[in-house]
Amino acid sequence: MPRGTHFRSLRRRTAAGCAALLLLVLTTGTAAGATPTPPAPTPSESSGSDPLDPRITEIMRKPGYRNAQWGLLQVDPDTGRTVHAMFPEQLFIPGSTAKLFSVSGAWHTLGGDHRFVTPLYAVGERRGSTLTGDLALVAQGDLTMGGRTRPDGTVAFTDLDHTYADDVPGATLTPQNPLAGLDLLARQVRASGITRVDGNVIVDDRLFRPEPVLVPTPTPLIINDNLIDLTTTPGDRADAPARLDWRPKVAPYRVTSTVKTVAAGKPTAVTVTASDGGTRIRLSGTIAAGAAPVLKVSPIADPSAFGRTALIEALERAGVDVTADPAGGNPVDRLPAGYEGRSRVAAYTSPPFAEYAELILKVSHNLGANLAMCLMAVTTGSRACMDGFPVLSSFLDGAGVDRAQVQLLDGRGGNPVDRSTPRAEIQMLTYWLRSPEARRFREALPVLGVDGLLAENCRDCPARGKVFAKTGAAVGLDALNDRLGIGAITIAGYLDKGDGTFDVFYAGVTGASTPTTDPSGILDIADDVAMIAAHLQEATAAPVK
Repeated sequence: MPRGTHFRSLRRRTAAGCAALLLLVLTTGTAAGATPTPPAPTPSESSGSDPLDPRITEIMRKPGYRNAQWGLLQVDPDTGRTVHAMFPEQLFIPGSTAKLFSVSGAWHTLGGDHRFVTPLYAVGERRGSTLTGDLALVAQGDLTMGGRTRPDGTVAFTDLDHTYADDVPGATLTPQNPLAGLDLLARQVRASGITRVDGNVIVDDRLFRPEPVLVPTPTPLIINDNLIDLTTTPGDRADAPARLDWRPKVAPYRVTSTVKTVAAGKPTAVTVTASDGGTRIRLSGTIAAGAAPVLKVSPIADPSAFGRTALIEALERAGVDVTADPAGGNPVDRLPAGYEGRSRVAAYTSPPFAEYAELILKVSHNLGANLAMCLMAVTTGSRACMDGFPVLSSFLDGAGVDRAQVQLLDGRGGNPVDRSTPRAEIQMLTYWLRSPEARRFREALPVLGVDGLLAENCRDCPARGKVFAKTGAAVGLDALNDRLGIGAITIAGYLDKGDGTFDVFYAGVTGASTPTTDPSGILDIADDVAMIAAHLQEATAAPVK
């Protein structure tokens, strides 16, 4: 990548914008490490039928990688020929390349065309336009509930998702209404002839139990990724109050701000604090005049209660009066044992699961990847998310993945237990090449220099648009040396050979470190990993005749 592009990207994302390549796991004081291994081989010690591109050798021999270990594997899936290999069966920390396993398992189990249908039932007696009883929204584990759906039915995303807003400056929002699905349900209730609910509204969240091992923790009902978005824009002049906007606006949440505008070029630092169960949110700090808007997020502590309130408010907007207090709790004790014979008065149908898979893979959506484990468990009749792991195990066995070369305790790749080998990730990717949905899966991955977490890498190089790959990272503070330790930065996917075929590849490094605690040093390492992928593709591509 030309250095000019590198620094333009750095300015756009700010110093911490390394997530343009990868999932960034910044956990203060907990730098992760890979399983101990022999010293890293030099490129001349790597195996494979082809010599390494000298540009790759140059990257791997940089002084900053003196104590690091590289892993590399490139395979021609049509012939089985190993093109390059360095520690192909060594367990590495995967970071978000672990999502290749969880998303693939859920895609296979549910089907790429699976749609989540979230029904709303009338539980009680209906007389004319009045329901004496309750409305029960039966949550189905829909990841977005219409909050990202475009008019054409596809799911919107930005290259740096709002779920990373607190960790990585530069995150942006999609324009869709986070409450769109609930609004649609409310309009359907009104269209059914109900104008008054003399009773309550309840979210039936019995689909599965939240599993605290999975962080972030999935819930059966998810609105706006269980987050409140907080956008601060500088005022018209220094010393003026900053402008605040937030969404979704649902009672009893209240947001206030004391953020002040400071002179252009002065530091921007916005802090978010929450109290009263997360419903009272306060922003403080400063934002420089002329600076870009700053996005922060605050977690929704009780997604079911939040969804209940949001639905009652949506019903009111649609012309349906509800007598229950909108800000009350979620009275699950009023739910019936089942809904046989109950009147379904509304339902929201999601986009196909493949659209959600694309969202998870493009932006490295951690909540969605963990949700995949819960959804696999539900297919067995279990309410325990951990029961998704046997489903994933069975799938991996059938897909030809050596399960002994994978260790997982979540779906996102963020648990300290998580490990995988380059070989296992290659096997997972090779499985998809044999599938009728091969292209659909490949195009769901970030594309080098084009979109997702690879959008800002290699924008001007020959490999742009020709590498389809998932990225990953595990990064933490090395307090002893006042720097950042790299547990792993990885990438795995497909190299377009230019003749309609693709090689599968993995590249990653463990044991590197940045010179200081400045996160821009991670961006340099991320660039190196991305450029290795680019050089592999350029050396693999069929010559133009």
